[in-house]
Amino acid sequence: RGAVSPVAAGRVPGGGGGCDMALSLGEGGGGSRLRRQLESGGFAAGEYVKQLSQQSDGDRDLQEHRQRIQALSEETAQSLKRNVYQNYRQFIETAREISYLESEMYQLSHILTEQKGIMEAVTQALLLQADRDDPALGARRAAAADPFLPLSTKDAAANEEGRQRTLTTLLEKVEGCRDLLPESPGKYLVYNGDLVEYDADHMAQIQRVHAFLMNDCLLVATALPNRRGAYRYDALYPLDGLAVVNVKDNPPMKDMFKLLMFPESRIFQAENAKIKKEWLEVLEETKRNRALSEKRRLEQEALPRPAPTPPESTNPFDEDEEEEEDEPSTEEEVVDLSLEWIQELPEDLDVCIAQRDFEGAVDLLDKLNEYLADKPVSQPVKELRAKVDERVRQLTDVLVFELSPDRSLRGGPRATRRAVSQLIRLGQSTKACELFLKNRAAAVQTAIRQLRIEGATLLYIHKLCHVFFTSLLETAREFETDFAGNNGCYSAFVVWARSSMRMFVDAFSKQVFDSKESLSTAAECVKVAKEHCKQLSEIGLDLTFIIHALLVKDIKGALQSYKDIIIEATKHRNSEEMWRKMNLMTPEALGKLREEMRSCGVGNFDQYTGDDCWVNLSYTVVAFTKQTMAFLEEALKLYFPELHMVLLESLVEIILVAVQHVDYSLRCEQDPEKKAFIRQNASFLYETVLPVVEKRFEEGVGKPAKQLQDLRNASRLMRVNPESTTSVV
Repeated sequence: RGAVSPVAAGRVPGGGGGCDMALSLGEGGGGSRLRRQLESGGFAAGEYVKQLSQQSDGDRDLQEHRQRIQALSEETAQSLKRNVYQNYRQFIETAREISYLESEMYQLSHILTEQKGIMEAVTQALLLQADRDDPALGARRAAAADPFLPLSTKDAAANEEGRQRTLTTLLEKVEGCRDLLPESPGKYLVYNGDLVEYDADHMAQIQRVHAFLMNDCLLVATALPNRRGAYRYDALYPLDGLAVVNVKDNPPMKDMFKLLMFPESRIFQAENAKIKKEWLEVLEETKRNRALSEKRRLEQEALPRPAPTPPESTNPFDEDEEEEEDEPSTEEEVVDLSLEWIQELPEDLDVCIAQRDFEGAVDLLDKLNEYLADKPVSQPVKELRAKVDERVRQLTDVLVFELSPDRSLRGGPRATRRAVSQLIRLGQSTKACELFLKNRAAAVQTAIRQLRIEGATLLYIHKLCHVFFTSLLETAREFETDFAGNNGCYSAFVVWARSSMRMFVDAFSKQVFDSKESLSTAAECVKVAKEHCKQLSEIGLDLTFIIHALLVKDIKGALQSYKDIIIEATKHRNSEEMWRKMNLMTPEALGKLREEMRSCGVGNFDQYTGDDCWVNLSYTVVAFTKQTMAFLEEALKLYFPELHMVLLESLVEIILVAVQHVDYSLRCEQDPEKKAFIRQNASFLYETVLPVVEKRFEEGVGKPAKQLQDLRNASRLMRVNPESTTSVV
């Protein structure tokens, strides 16, 4: 860094080391001078830094200056933060006042619009009355200014011929609309123009269209790409079911309005704000004129028509008959449909459906049905009924969609109560029942699928049973509440409960039986399912027989599979049998065996124990006893009447393997000592084990088994050729 002279550095000679005159930012106003310098309009950061670098004496001055600027920045930030905090409440109050003012302005605009509509209706009524009083004046007024002609051609066409010619031109320009839009004397074009259609969800441009507004409908057509001025038919909307909504400008999306035609809606963009305003005004005006003309037509049809004068009759009895016939005919022809709520009923139904006010829509329908209950069916009534029936179909479709499984299944059965109750009020109880049960079936299936399969089967089965039977119980209670007066629907619920139980059993069997769980685990799982199934008895619903019928095949397979395992294990032990006494080595092992045999029901096991830790029985016979009793205990947990013969036959087959082996060994053994030991084991089987099996089976089943009695009473279960040395088992 080059040397800097004292003058250039801003130092005063003889000042005791000098004083920085240009950059003095210390006490006594230096900070305010720096602030004013930074806040000045002509401040240039580059020039300031350049000048500062030239005038600074070393890095220390620059560091001090940097710290002062940093302190000034922090002070400014703190001051700004304090100002924001101080004015925060005022900001909130101002925003609230703006919101209130906006709401009041909207209400004022709405009131002015209503007043404008009332004044126009009054004016129109006065003009109509004047036309009736003076037809010539009405004809001149219609020829002078016709409000229904397009805004762009008001001055050019002033009569019916011009209107008809314009409509004919429209039919020639739009392909595919001649059959849908037949020419009629009362139909004419009101307004038309180019629009751009946007997607209602993503606000993306879809296509350019040309809209034709007629006195009773709105035609939307798309431009043909290769033919200028030609269009293709896209959609036709009657004005009776059409609602126009202004879309607030949100740049770059502006000059838009929305058309609501249940159950769809479309958004269009005009070329500019003026054209958008014209569309909104002419649509509202045309709808209003359409409603007035329809009202006048109904009023004229409702007026009583004078009956033709019949020829005079000389029969004196004809007068009485004519009087009797005239009274009901007059009553049949006069049905007052000019009431305001009846005239506005179709639009009110559209509003209720759009706002999801299903109860209000059904209340209006009930009110109409009550009003027309004792009225004759005239032509105006039929037309009104046709319009209302269309709204009823729309309402039914919405309610059906509310109950469809595609909708959210959260909220439980009560979430469907609103739609179900309104369908029932509409006389659609059968459809409501069907949709309600389908909705609940989807909810139950979804809940089962969302269960996480745990490592422990029993834990998963506990969760599965809790979810399924709780849902079934809630559905049954809700069904009883919703369909209390429709006894014919209860059979459908029983059928649904059976199909739901089949779905539950499929998930249950896949986890318990298909995974080859042990018989004890399967028995515990079935026991849990039965206990949960008994909860349904609280509402008078017993599905135990259904779960038995659906599980019988899997339980039979499990019993037979476990029976085969026991038979194979017994045969394997029999092949290695040496007919020796058991030596348990320790008193603890002997005491444990006593407890096991006592739990199996063998109470006199002590008479088969010897000195020390010896047991006067073969290991094969003891193991067979424990395994057979364990099989019987687990099988009794699974027992129901359909499994009686399967369980009994399995027990007989298992016992036959053991007694046949003992019988064969007794006939083939030559050693007297071993023969006596075999005879002792045979006595244990016949006199101790078989009676215990028979008693426990009778306790669990409730009735004795003749097959087990025959096994116990027989001295030999199977005769074997004495000369044979091989088992027939």
